[in-house]
Amino acid sequence: MSLFQSIETPAVTYEQPLGLFINNEFVRGVEGKTFETINPHNEKPIVAVHEGTAKEVDIAVKVARSALNGEWKEVTPSERGRLLTRLADFLERDIETLAAIEALDNGKGVTMAKGDVNASAGCLRYYGGWADKIYGQTIETDINSLTYTRHEPVGVCGQIIPWNFPLLMFAWKIGPALATGNTIVMKTAEQTPLSALYVAKLIKEAGFPPGVVNVISGFGRTAGAAIAAHMDIDKVAFTGSTLVGRQIMKSAADSNLKKVTLELGGKSPNIILPDANLDEAIEWVNLGIFFNHGQCCCAGSRILVHEAVYERFLELFKKRAEQNKVGDPFSTETFQGPQVSQIQYDRIMGYIQDGKGAGAKVITGGDRHGSEGYYIQPTIFADVTEDMTIVREEIFGPVCTVQKVHSEEEAIRVANDTNYGLAAAVHTTNINTAIRVSNAIKAGTVWVNNYNTLHYQMPFGGFKESGIGRELGSYALENYTEVKTVRVHLSRP
Repeated sequence: MSLFQSIETPAVTYEQPLGLFINNEFVRGVEGKTFETINPHNEKPIVAVHEGTAKEVDIAVKVARSALNGEWKEVTPSERGRLLTRLADFLERDIETLAAIEALDNGKGVTMAKGDVNASAGCLRYYGGWADKIYGQTIETDINSLTYTRHEPVGVCGQIIPWNFPLLMFAWKIGPALATGNTIVMKTAEQTPLSALYVAKLIKEAGFPPGVVNVISGFGRTAGAAIAAHMDIDKVAFTGSTLVGRQIMKSAADSNLKKVTLELGGKSPNIILPDANLDEAIEWVNLGIFFNHGQCCCAGSRILVHEAVYERFLELFKKRAEQNKVGDPFSTETFQGPQVSQIQYDRIMGYIQDGKGAGAKVITGGDRHGSEGYYIQPTIFADVTEDMTIVREEIFGPVCTVQKVHSEEEAIRVANDTNYGLAAAVHTTNINTAIRVSNAIKAGTVWVNNYNTLHYQMPFGGFKESGIGRELGSYALENYTEVKTVRVHLSRP
């Protein structure tokens, strides 16, 4: 099987790498395994890529270790920054191709995909700026000592990314890791391997030394498990489900006690208080749940509405949700494309049927959209109770519940009544209320009168079972360095 293949999309025709990216070259797997990636728009295979397993992970770790102790160690922090900003430039240069790949492989609307490309470039450029600003402290202890700290790279970092934002999660992971001088073995999601392989080609073009970034297309149960348990990986960073996060943490502990950061699931509350500007709130609520087909870990899937505006809210929300353009990812007007896979489609439809069976009221949606592809109608449930499965569990699709609350205090109680704590929002025109409620909610991010406004300068991560550590901002840098204290005894003359 070839290592490259020409792919024609409705937007562009381009050359798609298919191999595993190890030591700056695209290579075949040791066992010659391949797997297909499926177009969620029409349920047809796009292309087959080479599969990496534990054997390929081991090879990639060895070259990453060699690069860490070799050429990459000699690259100055300023040059690391230049490499990252150059890669950002290449993403922007190839925005049409990368957006088309995301639309083809993930199913997200091409307009939304361009937003992901720009955000990815911004993230890399941001961390490129940080690369020469990583420094320690001098600490005055006594007259006979010189004491200082150094921030050194953790080492070889295993990174495992999800399928909902393939390119963006790639950037979120490699940005802080490379800025601080680490090397990487990256496993992409088996559903969406194509954009990362294309960016791997750009990594080589940007001038990164061989072995610094290695990209493995493979499955979680083999390649992902191998990364989590590998004895020569110093840190693992994972974005995905809480269930898999637990398994990774256990494997890390059972192996070499490698450092772990986890960005996991959520069941985020979106609170509408009686003084909210409903017209504006509806737009943010709509974006909060239906953005990226609802396949968003911080999706505002539990909408808590004060009884004073409950009926009016439902009326406006139904109207707004039914205006969302659902369809072909390559249409510039599409807001919601198909779900990523048959498995995900079936899972979401199972939750919808469960909600119906439990007695929740379908305000709109609740069924398949069209007859081909993994499309689901934007779905709103109302008249729900706190014990319903659709209220308790992460659905990860275009499905939300609207629940009536009778007071601010009840809204806070219900918002916090979850094992998750990734994100939340409150809509109110009273700044005192906004701050009071935000401070009371147990979540890593709280939006006030907006939703899903992520930015690479803002730390992102969860409380409780939504994860460990933070992505983005200066906080992410802390996950990728070890602090060394050096104490020098000064001899008196």
